[in-house]
Amino acid sequence: METMQDRTTQLSPGAEPAVAADTRAATRSERGRAARRWVANTLLGGLGFLIILAGWQLSSSLGLMRPGLLPTPGTVGSVMIEGLVSGDLLRDLLVSSRRVVIGVTIGMAVAIPFGLVLGWFPRARATFNPLVNFFRALPPIALVPLVVIYFGIGELAREVILVYAAFFATVIVVYEGVGAIEEKYIRAGRTLGAGKLELFTRVVLPLSTPHIFTAARISLGIGWSSLVAAELVAAQDGLGAAIQNSANFLDVPGMYAGIILIGLAALVMDLAVRVAAARVLRWQDRGER
Repeated sequence: METMQDRTTQLSPGAEPAVAADTRAATRSERGRAARRWVANTLLGGLGFLIILAGWQLSSSLGLMRPGLLPTPGTVGSVMIEGLVSGDLLRDLLVSSRRVVIGVTIGMAVAIPFGLVLGWFPRARATFNPLVNFFRALPPIALVPLVVIYFGIGELAREVILVYAAFFATVIVVYEGVGAIEEKYIRAGRTLGAGKLELFTRVVLPLSTPHIFTAARISLGIGWSSLVAAELVAAQDGLGAAIQNSANFLDVPGMYAGIILIGLAALVMDLAVRVAAARVLRWQDRGER
């Protein structure tokens, strides 16, 4: 009987290059589809912002609010560009971004191992889960007065608030992600002879990676809101302080400019995490939806 190997040896000399060419063509086609999806999604995302800007411009032009309380998008844009060019808003943006990155990184670095342990060991979860749920229900902004009392009004106080916010947001997402791992993967690993440690490092940790990236996105959002609250209370620089200073002088366009910069910075950071996740999680089949 003719085997598959025999059939392979009978292929013409040009068969292998043809197969390689087909593979390259399929790869190019897939990349083209991915590029078109990215362009379409970008345009749709921009459309959402255009709708908001159009509604904002219309509301301002119709005078739906008292004069001076709702500046036009053009006025706010001019203030924002001027502040960035002069360096005042740019410095505040960089200071706030640095605080968020440092605080969220430290908080996640501590929370990820803790969340993995809670998700993998039932007794640890039973012991600490009520405590975690108790503290995660406390909003970081509620702790600002205590943090100021214990840590003062310097950088340490703001980083403590950020670490706290990122820690509990990450712990919940990570250990719920570990708990959501399908039992078939655990059984398959045990069937193949994996010990508990190897099962944890070769099965649980990789399957938890998508949830870690999700935790990073959530923690960045919570981190920005927590940091701005802290800066509104006791900071001399940062976007929160810039918004508060504008409010003190009834500078409504300045307040809008600071708020928009916060949203843009958070959007850029979220996009960076999503790009990193797409590269790291290329093995994950998410389908087209």
